[in-house]
This record gives sequence, structure tokens and C-alpha cells, in this order.
Amino acid sequence: MKSEIESNSSKAMGKWELIDEYSYIEPPYLAARLEIEVDDNPTLRRVKDRVDKNTELMALWTCSNVIAVNRLGYSDHGMKHVEIVAGHALRIQKLLHEAGIKPSCMCDYGLSYDDAEVITFLGACLHDIGHSIHRDNHSQYGIWLAMPILNKLLEGIYSQETLTYVTSEVLHCIAVHHKDSRPLTIEAGILRLSDALDMAHGRTRLWDESSSYSNIHAISARAIDSVEIIKGTSKPITIKISMSGSAGVFQIDELLRPKLKGSGIQEYVQVDVHVSSESSLVNDFTL
Repeated sequence: MKSEIESNSSKAMGKWELIDEYSYIEPPYLAARLEIEVDDNPTLRRVKDRVDKNTELMALWTCSNVIAVNRLGYSDHGMKHVEIVAGHALRIQKLLHEAGIKPSCMCDYGLSYDDAEVITFLGACLHDIGHSIHRDNHSQYGIWLAMPILNKLLEGIYSQETLTYVTSEVLHCIAVHHKDSRPLTIEAGILRLSDALDMAHGRTRLWDESSSYSNIHAISARAIDSVEIIKGTSKPITIKISMSGSAGVFQIDELLRPKLKGSGIQEYVQVDVHVSSESSLVNDFTL
């Protein structure tokens, strides 16, 4: 099949190159930056700047999508997924902090809240890079790949002792972000929940139309219009999910529910789901 460049002038879609009808890559040579608010955290801003300039990490995000999307037919696990997960995670962390719930690194190691944001952000950046080796056991593979990258990203920012604490906490986030593991820190629980919250219709952004019509993950994601994280009333956090069709229940029941349960932060989170209308999500297709 002939290659072609997807013509789209929007900033978001301009990052993607269509190689053939089943294959997408995220070009590492583009001067792409994660669109994430770092507020008034100078350490996080410094770390994020290093992430944006790290070509090895950019390449690993590309490799992760080659494995996940091209070879396995899964959803996006590359740079855009990282951006969404990191944004959700920092938002959840801030709301918990405002509610008086301290990150584990502050309680156990005496680190600052700024350090906790660095841990959560780096966990989001690195949690799926193990896909570059294989989907199976990708959390464990990710730990091996992340260690030298963390040393580069954090060099000169922390003392050796603090660097060890931060690195250990980030690696824990990576190790337990999948639903079959048990997070032991607030930060790891935040990452696991945030990973599941990349569920809106944009989750199919790297699937071609023919594949998404016969894939329950894609069909379900296409039914979800938006995910909003706001300050709650009865609980510190309310997650508002708007759906245009009941097919979106699959994303919530099969992906979000198990990741929230056992995350360690489930008691602080309320999920509200609204189905606005039923619409036709699937055209006729042949197996």
C-alpha cells in the first residue's frame, strides 16, 4: 500500500503521519511538546522541559505505538496518551491535596508537594514505554527502560538520596499501573486511575475506521464524548463522564471500574455518568 501524509491543519492531528491504512507512527523528529500545565512548580517545569527534549523517550513512545497499535490492534499508547494521562493525574493530585490528602512521598520520605507532582508526571510519561518490547509484562519491561532515563531527566536536580527516593516512587507507579497489581502509594493510585480515564472518543485516534467498527474497545470509546475531573461535594473528586450511547458502559465497567477498585484512592472518588442520547455508532461490517 502506498504511504501518504495525513493532511490536517489542526495542531493535534498535525502530529500524526499515516503510513498505510493500518499503520500509524508518531514521528520522533517533530519538535513536539507535552501540553500540560505546570503551574508554579519550578522543579516540574524543569523536568518537563527535559522530557520535551528527550529524543530517546520520544522514540520509545513511537515504538510503543508500533507494538500496541500496528502489531496488536490496540489503542493509542504513545505521546498523546501520555499527555492526557499526565494532565488527568496532576489534576487529581491537586484536588486530593486541596482536600488535605497528602501524597505518600511527603508522608514517608518528607518530600515536598512539588516533588510529588514530579513523581506523578514522570510516572505518566514512563508508564507505558514497556510496550516498546511487548504488551505482555510491559510494566516490568518499563522499569528496566525507565531507570537510565530517570537518571538523565533528574540529573543535577536532586541530591543522590532524594534522587533515589523519587526514582523508587516513579518505578513503583510504573510497576503497579495495571489493574492486576496493587498500588501502595497515593501517587501510584492516581496514575492507575488516570490511565483508565483516557477513554473518550479520541481514544480511537490511531485506529482506522475498518478496525474500529469491529473492536469493542473502539466502539465503546466512540460513545464517550467527554471526561471531566472536578472538585466533588460528598467526596474530594467527581469524575463526570458524558456518553452519546450506552456502548460506553464497556469502557467504564471493564476498564475504569477495575482500575479504580483497589487503587487506594477509590474512597475519594465519585464517578457520575450521563447518557445524553443514543446514536448509531456502528455501520454494517463483515467478519
